[in-house]
Amino acid sequence: MTEQLNPWVIVSSLGKDTSDQDLERIVPKIQSLVDNWQESGKIMWSGSFNNQPSSMAVFEATDEEAKRFYKEYSDACENLLVHYLYQWEAMPILSVLSN
Repeated sequence: MTEQLNPWVIVSSLGKDTSDQDLERIVPKIQSLVDNWQESGKIMWSGSFNNQPSSMAVFEATDEEAKRFYKEYSDACENLLVHYLYQWEAMPILSVLSN
């Protein structure tokens, strides 16, 4: 029996003291994580909100996959982004789109 996929969201915002140089250092790491996720055949939607310092990534994963991805994301952020992982019960659309 395979573990159930659930929709997840990571919401991020710039830390108070995050500089442009800090962002230049971490953005490639985060982009690489997203690229690797998508190259493995999984869907992830991500982007910034209108206020630019905040962003969101929505993806579908097992509990274990989501926690592992969040750990990698946290490491890549180097404490420069304030970020949270939530399970999002209201997003079954990713399952529909992946079929």
